[in-house]
Amino acid sequence: MNERIRQLAEQAGCKVMDGEWYIPSAIGLEKIVYTNGMGLEKFAELIVKEMLQTCEDHPAWTGRMIGEQIKQHFGVEE
Repeated sequence: MNERIRQLAEQAGCKVMDGEWYIPSAIGLEKIVYTNGMGLEKFAELIVKEMLQTCEDHPAWTGRMIGEQIKQHFGVEE
């Protein structure tokens, strides 16, 4: 998992321990059993890829440069 995605998940109240994801609930942190966390990580990657597509579609050449910086920052490949 990309370290920055993990940091953002923790800022949102999630915890990642031993590769398992825990999300906040009314009774405290609950382990996500059915996905082993991959659903949340995939969700984050899809958001980053959507941002990259927006950069690629931008008419100015700077959009592609920004897209490259986003890829490097999040460690996401297209």
